[in-house]
Amino acid sequence: MAEIDEGVAGTLSDEPAAPARKGSGRRLRGAVAHYLGTAIVSGRIAPGELLTGEVANAEALDVSRSAYREAVQVLTAKGLVESRPKIGTRVLPRRRWNFLDPMVLAWAFEGEPNIAFIRGLFELRAVVEPAVARLAAERRDKDDIKALRAALGGMRRHTLATEAGRAADRDFHDALIYATHNETFVALSASIGAAVNWTTQFKQRQRALPRDPVPDHTRVFEAVAAGDAKAAEEAMTALVSLALEDTRTAM
Repeated sequence: MAEIDEGVAGTLSDEPAAPARKGSGRRLRGAVAHYLGTAIVSGRIAPGELLTGEVANAEALDVSRSAYREAVQVLTAKGLVESRPKIGTRVLPRRRWNFLDPMVLAWAFEGEPNIAFIRGLFELRAVVEPAVARLAAERRDKDDIKALRAALGGMRRHTLATEAGRAADRDFHDALIYATHNETFVALSASIGAAVNWTTQFKQRQRALPRDPVPDHTRVFEAVAAGDAKAAEEAMTALVSLALEDTRTAM
């Protein structure tokens, strides 16, 4: 059975003791879920392994049993673990994990994700985002163009080397999805935004971005604003392809 590193307990023991003020339970649950989630996604706790019992892990993490139980429920909802009576909590195979969940993506990028995982994210983007750009060009309205222009301006002003610039980048991709006026695509906005954000941070974790990606986004914007669906699709295809090459260079 996988045991929890007791060294983490010190990072959690600063939380308010019971009776905790409102909100502290959520923070504890989040801290435990983060610790276990990153351990699972990084492979420190492998698929098929059983976590030690609720009591032992709660004591090791210096949290209440209810906080630990709630954290496991978070992991269960994301497809990382499964709990069964008389068996315990087992880590599920990777194929069961919800990698499109923004939190799971964040846990994956806590460490050093492998090239296959990175490639998978870009393959998803290469399928979805060109179609999004094409539909956005066909359906955008004045408010959509305004949102895209504002996000692009933020990227230019702050650059993607800053959190403000990366936030603007997320806003740009969100605005494109919203411009499709398709609810099913909009449901993907958090996942696509998280993938864009984490891959952008990842490829500049050791050195500056190899080139400025703002012109690529500008070409997408101009095609969408002009209502040129074919050009928008092609510009987004090129953007995603170049972003993958930049990421490969950074690995």
